[in-house]
Amino acid sequence: MGVLCCVDGKTSFVWRLLLLIVCVAEMVCGQVRYSVPEEMATGSVVGNIIQDLGLEVKRLRSGRARIFTEDGSEYIGLNAEMGTLVVAKRIDREELCQQLSPCSLHFQIILDNPMELHRIDVEITDINDNAPFFSKKEYNFQVSESASPGARYSLHSAKDPDVAHNTIQTYKLNPPDNFKLNVVSRSDGTKYIEMVLHTSLDREKQEEHTLSLTAFDGGNPQKSGSVKINVVVLDANDNAPVFSQSVYRASVPENASKGTVVLRVTATDDDKGANEEVMYSFSHHTDAAASLFKIDTHTGEITVISVLDYEKAKNYEIDIEATDKGGLADTSKLLIEVTDQNDNAPVISIISLSNPIPEDSAPDTVIAMLNIKDLDSGRNGQIKCFITRDLPFKIKSSSTNFYSLMSDDVLDREIMPEYNITITATDDGSPPFSTNKTIHLRLSDVNDHAPVFPQSLVNAFIPENNPPGMSLLSVKASDQDSGNNARISYFLEDSQLNGRSASAYFSVNAQSGEILAVRSFDYEQTKEFHIHVKAQDGGSPPLSSNVTVKILIQDQNDNPPQVLYPVQTGGSVVGEMVPRSADVGYLVSKVVAVDVDSGQNAWLSYKLQKATDRALFEVGLQNGEIRTIRQVTDKDPVNQKLTVIVEDNGQPSRSATVIVNVAVADSFSEVMSEFTDFTHDKEYNDNLTFYLVLALAVVSFLFITCLVVIISVKIYRWRRERMFYQSNGNLPVIPYYPPLYADVGGTGTLKQALSYEVYGTTDSRKSDLKSPHPFSESTLNVDHCAARTVPRHKTHSEHMFVEVRAARFSLP
Repeated sequence: MGVLCCVDGKTSFVWRLLLLIVCVAEMVCGQVRYSVPEEMATGSVVGNIIQDLGLEVKRLRSGRARIFTEDGSEYIGLNAEMGTLVVAKRIDREELCQQLSPCSLHFQIILDNPMELHRIDVEITDINDNAPFFSKKEYNFQVSESASPGARYSLHSAKDPDVAHNTIQTYKLNPPDNFKLNVVSRSDGTKYIEMVLHTSLDREKQEEHTLSLTAFDGGNPQKSGSVKINVVVLDANDNAPVFSQSVYRASVPENASKGTVVLRVTATDDDKGANEEVMYSFSHHTDAAASLFKIDTHTGEITVISVLDYEKAKNYEIDIEATDKGGLADTSKLLIEVTDQNDNAPVISIISLSNPIPEDSAPDTVIAMLNIKDLDSGRNGQIKCFITRDLPFKIKSSSTNFYSLMSDDVLDREIMPEYNITITATDDGSPPFSTNKTIHLRLSDVNDHAPVFPQSLVNAFIPENNPPGMSLLSVKASDQDSGNNARISYFLEDSQLNGRSASAYFSVNAQSGEILAVRSFDYEQTKEFHIHVKAQDGGSPPLSSNVTVKILIQDQNDNPPQVLYPVQTGGSVVGEMVPRSADVGYLVSKVVAVDVDSGQNAWLSYKLQKATDRALFEVGLQNGEIRTIRQVTDKDPVNQKLTVIVEDNGQPSRSATVIVNVAVADSFSEVMSEFTDFTHDKEYNDNLTFYLVLALAVVSFLFITCLVVIISVKIYRWRRERMFYQSNGNLPVIPYYPPLYADVGGTGTLKQALSYEVYGTTDSRKSDLKSPHPFSESTLNVDHCAARTVPRHKTHSEHMFVEVRAARFSLP
């Protein structure tokens, strides 16, 4: 469908600039044609592309609509706010197209997201803005008086850059007494004018004639140009030179070297002597061709003197004159055709580029739009375009001279983050020319990889009794993505450890992944923990992975050995009895101890620290067995006191001591008589000490209680008087508390009795402290008042004890 719109040629020049009608001629595949006159004011509307292309203004904005011209000209602009094409700068049709008609501007409107291409043709119509003019200010002719009527004198045609009816239409010669004008049409359709002698000249009557030649164009208003013609009448040279052809034709390749002969023209003169000598020259209005060619004035040989370029000019039209010495001349036209040679490589222009593109772009995503052209013609201008085959991209022709670079496979930034895409354009000339254009394409990251820990399980060690806030280790995860998608944060997964949340024991630094101990640990309570640390990236949506951290508590030597046997009590002295008939190596007793630590911290050794007679007893270093090392004699005292020290193997080591009383006697009565005095004295001293301490405690308690009561009463009275004055006698009601009211908030000072059940073996390194239970031991216990045996419950320690052949006893 087409809409025809033109400018009224009969209106004034001003109206033609203001009034224009847009013409959309046969719109095919997004092509629109407009027609506007030249010399329109800048900002004048050319056409409404919103209406003609069926677009919307918001589409122009979102698509970043812009104009692309292959030659870079900017005569037409785009008003994206109004959706109109406007004149961007002055358009001179003659400067733009010279004599070419019709004269058109060709450009494309390009839109992105998605990419669209619309071809626009704007025809520039001519207005009569140029008057005819002659290349010379005046013409001088020498005409022989013997010239016969009908003699022709070539005149240079006037020039008018306008075209069609605005160019030169008629010529007028004034005065027309002796000469008249003759318009000659050549076989190639061109015209030139001649001044023809109408009546014979008589030099004796008038030696010089002055004429005026005026050229008129067909514009409205009509314009004209004049040139002065001076005619000097000479004597007899009756014959003018005559060219052998009225039109000469020649062709020359554009790569012709300087000095190449194009053609030789010839003209003859029937006169004799000096009048037949002919001089050849170019007409003055062929100045452009004169810079490329020259003619030998004597031979008529035309040669190349400069570089020819087919892409700038394909044809040259030269007017040649042959003049004799009498001033007679003839003219002919030389038409030179420049033949094309493959001397131009293709030109690649990037008119639109999306860089970077997301790595998850689907195949056939348009990356770039290219304009590729070759200034040569024919096969020399035919282009083949391709890219390297091993790249996941392809190039596709979208329209004449336009190509689209598209993705052709799945892209992965982690495998190949960027590409150098070399586009090669080759023409079909001989030899062919090619051009390369490299596009450095980057891929933008998409969060398609989760953080990865190097190991799924990590072991960490921390000594017990550690200070809170101690660093255990740092976990690190890696992410193949980049930017925020690779920014990793670390979190402690919520889980239960010993009935409490994992955050009560450990914390994780979100940036560094450093794991810190929130509290101090006791190896004897918990030996290891299992926690889970999550690494999460900053993508949207975020991706994460976990690592299990096994935290092992390392034992420290923080517990001294505990002696299980013999039991040390404050109310009685526990001892062992050795008969005097005991042999060497007699087992007197066995010291049993345990250490709740582990490893070498629980390896125990036994040593005899002090003894009444060190030469009589020894202690086993590993088992704690007390044995005799010599035969017992009658001289050995009955009362033997041994001090045994138990040490662990820690660094530094810890120890405990135990006193073992041994009686060297054959009967129990011998032992009783030996210890009677000692027991009574000890009992008296112990009772006296107890009563003195008790009396001191009672007196101190009464004194402190009275002091607190007095101070409390004083403070209470002072506060009551103060409140009375402040409240003007309105005292608050004092709550009543029952006389037996007591605080049950758990602040009592009574200590809870704790006891531990100890499990031991003959090897103290494997002993352990299990759980709170009352401790008891089976011994012979003698009361202070009477020798009364009190049985106690057997514990597990008695079952592991070795048989002791010595009699156990207890003395008051």
